[in-house]
Amino acid sequence: MKPESPINTIPPVIIVLALAIIGIEAVLQLADLAIIGGPRGVGWRIDAVQRFGFAGAVLDQIMVNKDYSFGLLSRFVTYPFINTGLTQMAFCAALTLALGKFTAEFYGGVKILVLYFVTAIAGALVFGFVAPNNYPLIGGFAPVYGLIGAYTYALWLNLKAMGENQLKAFRLIAVLLGLQLFFGLIFDTGYGWVAELSAFVVGFALSLLLAPGGWSAFLRRMRTRS
Repeated sequence: MKPESPINTIPPVIIVLALAIIGIEAVLQLADLAIIGGPRGVGWRIDAVQRFGFAGAVLDQIMVNKDYSFGLLSRFVTYPFINTGLTQMAFCAALTLALGKFTAEFYGGVKILVLYFVTAIAGALVFGFVAPNNYPLIGGFAPVYGLIGAYTYALWLNLKAMGENQLKAFRLIAVLLGLQLFFGLIFDTGYGWVAELSAFVVGFALSLLLAPGGWSAFLRRMRTRS
């Protein structure tokens, strides 16, 4: 009997997310090299950022001018698929596959798909209130941090079941935030961390409802603990 391929264990919705991230970057890479789109293809990435990326100006347009057009509202969920280049895309796709596989096994593929986009929206909302109007938000790190929030809660539950210190569940986010602070002191890392931290918090909170048993199970655990 042949061993099951690791790829076969990844839920289809997670594979689709990763393929979307990879596929869009592949097109933009070919355009950057003028292999497709000709000389104008070099500007496709900038055009993609302007058309599908998020910024505080988008939130202003929606809230101040009451512009609820599809083009503006869709930016809340399209920006994660536009990356700055190969490096960002590789990290986002790899983390989406790894975290998506683990969290989908615990919560379910459809629930993780919902969490991915809800945390992307939440990250963009907070980013829009904090960052300068024309500062762009692109790349899939915000929803990846949302997946980290879901992963943290699942690990928190597992540690409780094993009778271990549940604070260990927060080691990953603590390390990531430490790295963010370190690089922020050395380089200008921008405002992306605002969306990422917000997405983590929302991802963790949303996991209370998405976990097996939902909110009622969470309340039972809290009563047992008290």
